[in-house]
Amino acid sequence: MSIAQRNDVIPGPVRINFARGTRHEGKRHAMQTGLRVQQLRSQLAGPFELNLGIGTCAAITGPSGSGKSLLLRMIADLDPNEGEVWLNQQARASMPAPAWRRQVTYVAAESGWWADVVMQHFPASARDQIAALAASLGLRAELLDAPVAQLSTGEKQRLALVRALLPAPPVLLLDEPTGPLDGDSVARVETLLRQRMAADTAILLVTHDPRQAERLGHQRYRMAERRLEAL
Repeated sequence: MSIAQRNDVIPGPVRINFARGTRHEGKRHAMQTGLRVQQLRSQLAGPFELNLGIGTCAAITGPSGSGKSLLLRMIADLDPNEGEVWLNQQARASMPAPAWRRQVTYVAAESGWWADVVMQHFPASARDQIAALAASLGLRAELLDAPVAQLSTGEKQRLALVRALLPAPPVLLLDEPTGPLDGDSVARVETLLRQRMAADTAILLVTHDPRQAERLGHQRYRMAERRLEAL
């Protein structure tokens, strides 16, 4: 458990059930919980309680600065927070933070790159798999050997998604994954995310596009004043 820097008085919890929707059938999925959050809060937002079923997507919309990214970062334990989070009954507090983030993977709206060449951010032994994922998102294989500085914003965003998808984490926390993309690229990303959901990946998606929230979200919410409202 991470401890917030000070104890503010915060109103009662927002209870969110991300149960499996009618777009995906299967009693097994409906009864299983991938991610569970209890009394997650900081001095800036919350508390939140949620159950995110395997293979489901919860989409969150809302104005900039309303706390959408903060919620994802709190779940990933990147920002100060209090509360309990579990993945398949295993407590976040029971494992080192890097191990948690490998399973509950956060993809920021602005991707981070720390080496000069794209391929330096990936395991060399997985090149064929990386190239296949990149191709599914409309990216040329030669981009893997390109300098990061030469990539467009959209190319970097899609490659950051490839980086997150490669190890197949059970939960993805996606912050505006298609924000800088054209319509064709958006469709490719959404197709790939649907494939991952069909393979039991759970997704918590932040988007400014209500149409995308409707297309992907089994449950849809709006963040306003650091609180979630069901739509």
